[in-house]
Formats: sequence, C-alpha cells, structure tokens
Amino acid sequence: MPPVKGSNFSLADGGEKQAPVPLRPERAYACSAFQEQLEGMPVLRSLSRKGNCWDNAVAESFFKTMKTEMVYHHKFATMAEAKLTVFEYIENFYNRKRRHSALGYLTPCQYESLLYNQAVAA
Repeated sequence: MPPVKGSNFSLADGGEKQAPVPLRPERAYACSAFQEQLEGMPVLRSLSRKGNCWDNAVAESFFKTMKTEMVYHHKFATMAEAKLTVFEYIENFYNRKRRHSALGYLTPCQYESLLYNQAVAA
C-alpha cells in the first residue's frame, strides 16, 4: 500500500523483527487510511482520544516551567548557546537542585536514588 498522501511515513521491511517503535502522530494522522498503514508494522501507536487534555500535560508543564524559569530571562546569541543553556538548566538545575512537589519536594535525582535504594533493599 502506498503511503497516505502527506504522511511522510514509510517503514521498510528489513526481514528482521525489531522491538516496536513508539509513534506519536499528529491528529491529522489519525485517519483510517494512516491507521491501516500501521497494521502489521512494528509500531506502537501513541494517540489518545480526541480532546484528551491530559495527553501531553507533563511535557507541556515542563516546557512552561523551563521557559518561565530560564528561557525568558536569557537572550541567546547563537543556537549553540541556547542548546548549551537548556542542557545545563535540565542537567544541573532541574534534575539536581529544583525540588518537585509531585516527588514529595525532592529533586528528581534524590527521588531516583530513593527508588533505587528501596528496590535494592527489597
């Protein structure tokens, strides 16, 4: 079957079975013709119900926080500078120093360490 017009999606059969690839198509790709193309392919569809406001809430919350706490306070001279600043924000501040209410006011690194220690002790 040829690709759905405008989908820019193809998956060649290499003859070797691989783990399914998560696929998060935009709403436009939820059409039945596109869904038919996915049948029999090593793809896991990740598309919630239409109008599900919680679908992307975690990612949207993170990007809002990053923009509010860091991006809006910087004027980046180059794309490389922006990428480095975002990396440093995530790795040095967001994951290691910023406390998260959803994690009991621990940092993600502290919470991960706590979970690891609990798993080892079990």
